[in-house]
Amino acid sequence: MAKICAMRRLPTHFSGSKTTCIMVFSIFSAAPGFMNNSVKSTVTEFVLLGFPGGQEMKIFLFSLFFGVYISTMMGNGSIVCAVRWDQRLHTPMYILLGNFAFLEIWYITSTVPRILANFLSETKTISFVGCFLQFYFFTSLATTEIYLLCVMAYDRYLAICRPLHYPTIMTLQLCYLLISLCWVFGFLSYSVSTVQLFQLSFCGPNIIDHFVCDMDPLMSLSCDPAPITEIVFYILSSLIIFLTLLYILGSYILLLIAVLKVPSAAGRQRAFSTCGSHLTVVCLFFGALLAMYVSPTSENPAELQKIITLFYSVVTPFLNPLIYSLHNKEMKSALKKVLRIE
Repeated sequence: MAKICAMRRLPTHFSGSKTTCIMVFSIFSAAPGFMNNSVKSTVTEFVLLGFPGGQEMKIFLFSLFFGVYISTMMGNGSIVCAVRWDQRLHTPMYILLGNFAFLEIWYITSTVPRILANFLSETKTISFVGCFLQFYFFTSLATTEIYLLCVMAYDRYLAICRPLHYPTIMTLQLCYLLISLCWVFGFLSYSVSTVQLFQLSFCGPNIIDHFVCDMDPLMSLSCDPAPITEIVFYILSSLIIFLTLLYILGSYILLLIAVLKVPSAAGRQRAFSTCGSHLTVVCLFFGALLAMYVSPTSENPAELQKIITLFYSVVTPFLNPLIYSLHNKEMKSALKKVLRIE
């Protein structure tokens, strides 16, 4: 646990996760009877099958995922550095964007390194506790991203619909508070579901036809029928996804009405370019989440589940730096300074 806590220390501009280590340690070590209940499970490790194919296909996929991972780390890392080092970007909009990029680094790290290791491994095993830790971080980081997208939508709504009141409402203090709440509630949302899932019996088989430890494959391997645990998980997922999506869409409807009232074409174009990137990310991310988590997907083919999960956990973090910097002059200028491009 000490290693996990060491990895979760964040820079000053990316506050909100200082309590992450405490929460994770409490969930996995201080919960009464948590570790003792896992004794009844005879399974000590799981096998993540990942992606099928021969040796040549594995080499190709390893190269592809490695390139995507490095590109994602460099792209999002550059945004983090640009926001931290460029004084012009020390505004709520860019601080939120920097936190979002920082979150994406950890989100893709929760899956891709394990995928790469499996390509090089013959056994493709992951420890029992390691599997549930991956599940917890994977779901918690995705939930934090959902909440952060809501805060970003709120920021854009205030900036365009209430421009005169924006500096007094969206202060840096409020911005940091909202970011902190996103991280805290993101890591609290599925803590109970993770504990309930961990306490189930797993007596074999231990083969997971997926590249990540997720709810459906783990539930299918449990020896104890636990429909309530699964129902609670999907009800919670549906509520989080639908309520946040409705809030974001409602914000953009009001925003669109306000933009259409802007008299100058240049002003409308600037407003659309500012919000277009955020709306694109929302559509990509929420579209995949709706397909995956709003209704149980245990009857869907395993390959389809892999593709959907791959899209929102790997593809969107890879595309986000391109989407957010493509039409943003301030971010382009700051990135050129970071990358030393004249």
